[in-house]
Amino acid sequence: MILEEFVKHELIGLFVKVSESKNSAQKGVEGEVVDETKNMLVIHSQTGEKKVFKGQSSFIFTLSDGQEIAVKGDLLLARSEDRLKKKWSKKRW
Repeated sequence: MILEEFVKHELIGLFVKVSESKNSAQKGVEGEVVDETKNMLVIHSQTGEKKVFKGQSSFIFTLSDGQEIAVKGDLLLARSEDRLKKKWSKKRW
């Protein structure tokens, strides 16, 4: 799956691992996404529900077919319904 397609994908129900975070307590948190707001993901982990800021973190999502996708949280900063409407342009380096 292309990253641009994944950003428009529903995140609730997917397995996720926080690969990088400015908050060291959030790094390594993994579990199922149970809720999403504009700025946060709520992850149900073995130790309970954890709220992780999207903008300060990078994530590895596992799709139902086992494919893993790494995503910077900045790309997810929006409500899920607003990400569908957003136009994605390719950045020139």
